Amino acid sequence: MSPSGSPGFTRGGLTVHREPAELARVTRALRATGRKIHLVPTMGALHRGHLELIRRARRDINSVTVVSIFVNPLQFGPNEDFDRYPRSFEADLAACEDAGVELVFAPSVEAMYGTDPQITVHSGPLGEQLEGATRPGHFDGMLTVVLKLLNIVRPDLAFFGEKDYQQLVLIRRMVRDLNLDARIQGIPTVREPEGLALSSRNAYLTEEQHSAALALSASLTAGAHAGTGGAEAVLKAAGEVLATEPSVKVDYLELRDTELGPAPAEGEARLLVAAKVGATRLIDNALVLLGSPGVSEQA
Repeated sequence: MSPSGSPGFTRGGLTVHREPAELARVTRALRATGRKIHLVPTMGALHRGHLELIRRARRDINSVTVVSIFVNPLQFGPNEDFDRYPRSFEADLAACEDAGVELVFAPSVEAMYGTDPQITVHSGPLGEQLEGATRPGHFDGMLTVVLKLLNIVRPDLAFFGEKDYQQLVLIRRMVRDLNLDARIQGIPTVREPEGLALSSRNAYLTEEQHSAALALSASLTAGAHAGTGGAEAVLKAAGEVLATEPSVKVDYLELRDTELGPAPAEGEARLLVAAKVGATRLIDNALVLLGSPGVSEQA
């Protein structure tokens, strides 16, 4: 079943909406009865990381959880993987139903953007750094769809994973700068037992590439353990681990403060890495305590 061009429907306790105006009407009516609205935005291909976001969203028994499933074309560059991005709509619906989700929003591109969209969000200077330097326009497209989702659903809380840490920082910045009502809840990264951060793009990896990709999380662990030695020690330790896997082509390995400004001399910082393994681009990050005897868990 494709989400494009078909009306909404109900299956079990789950209602799927296609049209923004209809979903907006439903969530406003629910709010009028005293229910809280929680939003989990996704691009589908749901995995355990998404299910953890849903689990957190459903903790409040007085809330209704809305999961959006929408592969957003605005955040893909011309040479990126929009056409081949994993799509598993039926499996995603089954996962949502099993998780107790009440509402799914699965619009078509036309329903979300109309035929001639002209106004988008600009992500500012941070949107051109790190991921934005490699993927020009990515964060403009991401923030545009998130703003639309927040305006359609009007959630009390919206849940995002910390794996996409720059995305999380920019969304929080947008909410502050544009005086939006929603609160943004970051959820720690869910990982495979070997440490690899869960991602829909992991499905692209061969067995050999999957093994090589473990160097990303291993590098973050090494960097976090070196935090007492300061920023230089962190980057050195993480870089040495990445250098052991020649098939991992590092795009960036950077240490920033928690708002992604320059790294502090002491205190909390974020170690961020992006690399290609084969044709697949992966990102990860970890909280690091600089100048402190403690060591963070991976984010």
